Amino acid sequence: MPAERRTAARLPPPAGPKCRTREAPAVPGPGNPDDGAGGGAGARAPLGGSPDLLRAAFRRHPAGVAVVTARGGRLAGFTATSLTSVSAEPPLVSFGVGVASGSWAVIAETEHVGVHLLGEHQRELADTFARSGVDRFAPPTRWREGPEGVPLLESVPVWLVCRVVARVPAGDHRVVVAEVVAGDPAGPGRPLVHHDGRYNALRD
Repeated sequence: MPAERRTAARLPPPAGPKCRTREAPAVPGPGNPDDGAGGGAGARAPLGGSPDLLRAAFRRHPAGVAVVTARGGRLAGFTATSLTSVSAEPPLVSFGVGVASGSWAVIAETEHVGVHLLGEHQRELADTFARSGVDRFAPPTRWREGPEGVPLLESVPVWLVCRVVARVPAGDHRVVVAEVVAGDPAGPGRPLVHHDGRYNALRD
């Protein structure tokens, strides 16, 4: 997950700690004696559970790119690929944020967050909100104050304002569950996708 290079929903590089897989796994198929089903000589042994295994697995999982913003004593925001639709009734979403990230102190206290689904024209914006040690809201970032005082990014395909209803401990992260209270799903652009450590445009 990019995310503030430390969130996990942390983005795979450039915004997340991923490792490269150097060898493609064997492809199962009819008549392939090494498809793993019969324990052939070419079957790959499974790897043990580890952070590296998780990162390698999710490098192969394409994910939409979101930016989460909030306002507390200061503005905060980070790039994440962990955004999930949780429930329709009530309308709930979730995302992960690392407790060591610079945004967590604000997310831990705020009542509302902004969730933005980025378009393929916003790769630089995704990079900005995944980068540490910079003012992510300074120009050229364009934003305005939205409902509940939440900072809203301009020209995104979708923005939502959400009320935080739970912060669930999950290892070195917190899973934040939030109820959608306002939004606009009709902005410009096609989705931005993160896969194998890179931002990609969606193709038919």
